[in-house]
Amino acid sequence: MKIVNVKIDPVTLSGLPRGRVNQNRVDATSEKDIDLQMAQDNEEAMQDAAKFARRVRRRLGLSQLEFSHRINVSLETIRNWEQGKRRPTGAAKALLKVLDKAPEAALSALA
Repeated sequence: MKIVNVKIDPVTLSGLPRGRVNQNRVDATSEKDIDLQMAQDNEEAMQDAAKFARRVRRRLGLSQLEFSHRINVSLETIRNWEQGKRRPTGAAKALLKVLDKAPEAALSALA
């Protein structure tokens, strides 16, 4: 890969190299197209989170019910995560990451 140093003039932006942007395609993109792409991106992110939550639980060898009891989260929440209806955020997301990386320590701390 070739590295190029570029000085950028914030007023004209003329110092930027030409990229591979198809300007005609950008101009033809409607707000409806943008909204559709955003919805598809959000759906894909939800499915990634669902796969991660399911993988963590399965690696621990626990059923959804057992997993919900061990991490003190409702069974409905676990199901929503794994079905992609909701995604874990904040502390729940951090807990899943710890369970993925150090399951023994996490489970013993939760006992």
